[in-house]
Amino acid sequence: MTDTACVIGVDSGGSGLRVALGGPGDASGRPAPLSSKEPVRTGARGIDAGHFTEQLVPMARELLEQAGGGRITAVAIGAAGMATLGDDLRAQLPSALQQALGVSRLALAADAVTAYAGALGDRPGAVVAAGTGMIAIGTDLTVWHRADGWGHLLGDCGGGAWIGRAGLEAAMRAFDGRRRGSKALLARAEELFGPAPGLPGQLYPRTDRPAMLASFAPEVARCAPGDPVADAILRDAARHIAEAAAAVCPESGAVGQSEQPEVALTGGLFKMGDALLRPVRAELRGLRHVRLVPAAGDPLDGAVRIAADVAADRLRLPLDPRMLTVHIGYTEHTEHTEHVS
Repeated sequence: MTDTACVIGVDSGGSGLRVALGGPGDASGRPAPLSSKEPVRTGARGIDAGHFTEQLVPMARELLEQAGGGRITAVAIGAAGMATLGDDLRAQLPSALQQALGVSRLALAADAVTAYAGALGDRPGAVVAAGTGMIAIGTDLTVWHRADGWGHLLGDCGGGAWIGRAGLEAAMRAFDGRRRGSKALLARAEELFGPAPGLPGQLYPRTDRPAMLASFAPEVARCAPGDPVADAILRDAARHIAEAAAAVCPESGAVGQSEQPEVALTGGLFKMGDALLRPVRAELRGLRHVRLVPAAGDPLDGAVRIAADVAADRLRLPLDPRMLTVHIGYTEHTEHTEHVS
């Protein structure tokens, strides 16, 4: 058993936990990340800390075993819903992980923060994270700013559910014979979901409506090259994405450097390819004070990076009671905390 210092990064979302080991040396020599079989439960206090611990601890121990041993000096967790559903995690996890794994340093972050850290590290700028939903988050390293991420009924404009809903609306318009309908999207919708009149009955009773809507977004992208309605939907999505990025990106003068602040795109939505990426890039080029850069990594990479920074006392990303907290022992570290705006 070695005494090598390691850190653990965790990405918690709708499909479960992903857990990765970080530490000295080449990342290619570390064990592959592990995934849980189910998502963490939520209850009256939000994300269930007990269920979270039950899933995380065995995976952390397995990663250590695969690595030949070591000691965990810090853990960073990025979780969907942390801002509004993270009270139980903040109250219970510091003591639970100290007792189970001997960890005295813990960072708890919204998944948008770990997405930011994975994409841009600790450089000032903005990140748009888009999948089923869409959120933009930015910082000048003193305070966090967010735009959208309000869910498919109130926002997430330009995200997968938004694109899918717009595509299905265009399909229903074509079925009715109304203007701005798309026969191409109608054909794809009926191939996937059956006759158009039955679509509301399939969609409205479901508890996973956003996911079902988002499942149609790739069909909009496939139709876009030959269908002006589908193409217009993606161009509208691109405008929403660029507007969100512009709302949270720090001004060049606030960055403390002469070059333009960076914007990165991350999340599964952008895997749809050029049908969406081309108009998004065009919209972002219109924002002359920003520079589009590739995302360096994903939210799990960001969690590992935050854990390493917390372990080494070099975290530069701003603390915030809802977005990013650091716990040392049983104490929440709040020095220089700023509120998200």
